Amino acid sequence: MASLLCTSARVALRSGASATSKAGAAGLTFARGKATLPDLSYDYGALEPSISGKIMELHHKNHHNTYVTNYNNAVEQLQEAQHKGDISAQIALKPAINFNGGGHLNHSLFWENLAPSSAGGGEPPSGALSQAINTTYGSLDEFKNKMNAALAGIQGSGWAWLVKDKQTGQIGIRTYANQDPVVGQYVPLLGIDAWEHAYYLQYQNRKAEYFKAIWDVINWKQVEKRFS
Repeated sequence: MASLLCTSARVALRSGASATSKAGAAGLTFARGKATLPDLSYDYGALEPSISGKIMELHHKNHHNTYVTNYNNAVEQLQEAQHKGDISAQIALKPAINFNGGGHLNHSLFWENLAPSSAGGGEPPSGALSQAINTTYGSLDEFKNKMNAALAGIQGSGWAWLVKDKQTGQIGIRTYANQDPVVGQYVPLLGIDAWEHAYYLQYQNRKAEYFKAIWDVINWKQVEKRFS
């Protein structure tokens, strides 16, 4: 996973492009060869009462921005190590690139997963995605129950994702530790952040309430686009 993130970073840095570009559907953004913090399409307070404006501001401006900064720093160090032919240093940098690059990738998707109710947040999925959820889980409510159970079962920090198998087209729920991104066999459709910084200021140790409340601001239209 780290090697994939390294590759995309090297390509972007070699390009030296001045315009912002996106790497696939993941929304991993680069400007002048560096990852950049994406703007939100809604105000920080727009998701209340499900997610407080204070949490959204800290989560986006502080936590996500730190991943972006650390990722860019690690990539610069990696390039220097490659220039020097220092293989040990290159290997040592891969965990930082995977963690911070994954943090950037995951959060860029997460912001797109959300929308205020005035913009369709919480409206149920339709079409092929709705059919896939009903076929696989029986109903949308049952899917939510299983997703929430997966989130509650994460030990420590991590994410739960609704994913699509690239080979079979089947959907499923998968959990990932820390900031490990969804890569390889699966397409990330919908991710929910189970790190404490995503909910603690508002819900404290009642994370099950956060997992329940977030469904009221899920942007299913965006998930449908990824699915198709």
